[in-house]
Amino acid sequence: MTRSEGLDQVAGAGPTPGITVAAEVSLAVAAKASAENFPVALRVLPRRWRAHLTALYGFARLTDDIGDEPLPGIPRGATEAEVTAIRLKLLDELEQDVRRIFDQGAPEPELEAIRALKSTVKACQIPAQPLYDLIQANRQDQVVTRYASYQELVDYCKLSANPVGQVVLYIMDAATPDRIAASDSICTALQVIEHCQDVAEDFGNGRIYLPREDMDAHGVTEADLARPAASQRVQDLVKFEIDRADALLAAGAPLVGTLHGMARLAIAGYVAGGRATLKSVRGSSYDVLRAVPRPGKADTVAMMASCYIKGR
Repeated sequence: MTRSEGLDQVAGAGPTPGITVAAEVSLAVAAKASAENFPVALRVLPRRWRAHLTALYGFARLTDDIGDEPLPGIPRGATEAEVTAIRLKLLDELEQDVRRIFDQGAPEPELEAIRALKSTVKACQIPAQPLYDLIQANRQDQVVTRYASYQELVDYCKLSANPVGQVVLYIMDAATPDRIAASDSICTALQVIEHCQDVAEDFGNGRIYLPREDMDAHGVTEADLARPAASQRVQDLVKFEIDRADALLAAGAPLVGTLHGMARLAIAGYVAGGRATLKSVRGSSYDVLRAVPRPGKADTVAMMASCYIKGR
C-alpha cells in the first residue's frame, strides 16, 4: 500500500495528502526559515552555525506546520476527526523520514528539510531523541487541548520546547549535562511565557494551556477566557503563571556565564527575549485578552547586552 492510499483509507474518500504534502510545506518553511523566528543574536552568528540553525528551524517549522497549519490536499468536507487522523499519519511519516538519518543502510530522507537536517545531525553529533520529542509534541497537540496540572504542562514543554535548546547546544558544541539542564529550564520558561502571552489566540483555536488546577484556584472559568478583556481573576492567574516562568528563567540564566563568544551572545538573546516578553505582559497589567503583549526591540537588545555582560 502506498502512503497516499493509506491516507485515502484514513480519510474515507477523495485524494488525501501523503508525504508530498509535507514536502510542499517543507519548501515553504525553507523559504521563510532564514528570515523568521530568529532571535536578534542569531543574525550575527558564524555562517556555519547559521546554516545548522536554519536546518533546525526548518525541521521545527515543518513539524509545527503539519500539526497546525492548513494542509493542501485535505478532502473537501473532511471532518475534524478525519483531519486529525491525516495530521497524525503525516507526523508518523515525518518521523520515518527522520529515522532515515539514524538508521544505518537506510535510504536518503525524502524531504528537503530532513536532508538538510541530516547534514546538521552528522556534523554536530545530535542525538535522535530531541527530534522525535518535537514530533511527539505535535502528536499530543492533536489530541490534548487541556492540561489538568502544571506538571502536565511542564511534561509537554519537555517535548515541545526543551529539545530545541538541547539541539542548539549541540550545534554550538556546548552540550553538557549541566548546560542541558539549565537550557531546559530556560526553554520551559519561554514556552510558559508564550502560552500566557497567547491565551486568547490559543482559546480561539480550541486550546487552553493554563493548568486547570491553577484556573480553579483563581476562580477562572473557560467563559472568562472568551471575554474581550481580562477580569481581575484572569489577570491574577496570568501573573501567577508569569511569576513562575520568571523564576524558571532566572534558574536557567546562569547558563550564559558558562559560555563564551558568539555562543554566549546567542543564549543571552534567548534569555533576553523571554525577559522582554515578561516585561510586556506585566506592562499590560496581565490583560492578555485585550491584545497580545509584544516586547519592544530596544528592551530586548538592552536586556541581551545586560545578560551577556553579567553572564545570567
